[in-house]
Amino acid sequence: MGQSLSQLYVHLTFGTKGRQALLSEHLEARLHAYIAGILKKVESPALKINSVPDHIHILFRLSKNYALAKVVEEVKKESSKWMKVNGVEEFTWQIGYGAFSVSSSAVKTVEKYIERQKEHHHSASYKEEVDDFMRKFDVIEYDDNYFWN
Repeated sequence: MGQSLSQLYVHLTFGTKGRQALLSEHLEARLHAYIAGILKKVESPALKINSVPDHIHILFRLSKNYALAKVVEEVKKESSKWMKVNGVEEFTWQIGYGAFSVSSSAVKTVEKYIERQKEHHHSASYKEEVDDFMRKFDVIEYDDNYFWN
């Protein structure tokens, strides 16, 4: 009998629509826990989740049974519903997302990076952060006019 194995780590980030500051600190811990639960349902355990008012970062291990796009769709759809039920009626996520592979040897570094999001964004905007990811990961399809609109 055959066996299918995978060990794929993904650093996922996406923002609120129009970069609205809707991710409040009083909802943050519950939102992160809810997203971790969504990821568990799609067999993609969360390793680290953190957010600032206008975007979120998630490090998770991608299931061998689900495509990345399906995992992202579930996370965004279900967490958006959750935000609305919890009093943020106008809440929606941006249409796109950034997803980057993470080697096993870099998981701890990325966890620390995600942990320090609040400090990081005292000196850099989300746009600067995404632009840096695009350069670092050599994403040639990146069109900042499209991504940010």
